[in-house]
Amino acid sequence: MFDKKYQGGVADALVHPLDKGLGALDNACAPEQIAALGWNVLREDLNLPAAVLLQSKVEHNLDWMQRFVDEYGAKLAPHGKTTMAPRLFHKQLAGGAWGITLATAHQTRAAYAHGVRRVLMANQLVGKRNMAILGELMADPEFEFFCLVDAADQVDQLAAFYGQTGQSMQVLIELGVQGGRTGVRDDAQLQSVLDALARANGAVKLAGVEVYEGVLQTEADIRAFLQRAVRVLGDLAKAGRLQRSPAVLTGAGSAWYDVVAEEFAKADIGQPLDVVLRPGCYLTHDVGIYKAAQAQINVRNPVAHRMRTSLQPALQLWAYVQSVPEAERAIVALGKRDAAFDAGMPLPVQHYRPGSAAPVATPAHWEVTGMMDQHAYLKIAPGDDIKVGDMLAFDISHPCLTFDKWRQVPVIDDAYNVVDVVQTYF
Repeated sequence: MFDKKYQGGVADALVHPLDKGLGALDNACAPEQIAALGWNVLREDLNLPAAVLLQSKVEHNLDWMQRFVDEYGAKLAPHGKTTMAPRLFHKQLAGGAWGITLATAHQTRAAYAHGVRRVLMANQLVGKRNMAILGELMADPEFEFFCLVDAADQVDQLAAFYGQTGQSMQVLIELGVQGGRTGVRDDAQLQSVLDALARANGAVKLAGVEVYEGVLQTEADIRAFLQRAVRVLGDLAKAGRLQRSPAVLTGAGSAWYDVVAEEFAKADIGQPLDVVLRPGCYLTHDVGIYKAAQAQINVRNPVAHRMRTSLQPALQLWAYVQSVPEAERAIVALGKRDAAFDAGMPLPVQHYRPGSAAPVATPAHWEVTGMMDQHAYLKIAPGDDIKVGDMLAFDISHPCLTFDKWRQVPVIDDAYNVVDVVQTYF
């Protein structure tokens, strides 16, 4: 569990008061046990920096997205690679999710080990050991799994492996675009994949069609791409090629899920169909790239507009001011090892001086201008009331690359009390 990054703050807090070793960590995470310890961020019960989840906002986002998907009669399979947190997976499943989307064999194994029993791997399954991992999991008849295919060679490799084990791998044909990522580009490539499926002798079974629309930039291009997917799936249904009922039609990252819902909800292939949407970042949202994307969704989509509320940023980083070496600069003990920086710097939103009544909003001119491994450069102004030891909360852009830096993430209520701890398994 601690083979990559050991975040001593939360882990120490979990084990030190209970006088237990690191092996007891899993058993110390029941919500009632955590709440009983009475930890509070503002009382400095956790050493900083620390990533935290805001409980009320997570619950709001969970409910918001499920209601949105239900409006379209679709299914939700949130992309678990964003958090790799089984406790959050189970919240999503309990809230109505059809399954969990993942990207790799080892992510799938981690999810299975924590009770997830339907996984859509939005990626190609390649390599003997990766296939063996999935073969082990598929030995459980309660486990349903899908992977993507876009090449005859890949189908042949899957057929050879699972033909030997006597198993059958469910696959979705991935459609792609010229210059994009993976996926079948044209009819000739599609036919070669279908020919390979025909000779797989049941070791590889076609369940449906998948796309990832996020490689495209305009709504018009995305709609055309999605309409192509509907046509291809309809043709496969007419030809009797689909080997799962309901068949699966799936797409949607976190930026265009509304357009995918609109186009796929209209699909009629003449047989039962599961339309599956796969946004991942909605659960925690952010104040950067996904805030901007959601703002556009709220304007263009009638369902989102009618819901009146929107997604809320639920992942924060708390850190200390460790130095104020210049009148216009403070140094915060937060760096690239702690927060995403690829899609914008962390945004300071709250300022708290230990012993004061409550946090206050940060001045609008405070700005992170750069980050090193463990330091953030905070632009301030001469005369600003900021001191060494002050605590700052930061919102972030791009939750995926923040979650993977932490093994434990405390969940806090609106009074900054720690009520749970979410563990990640990257």
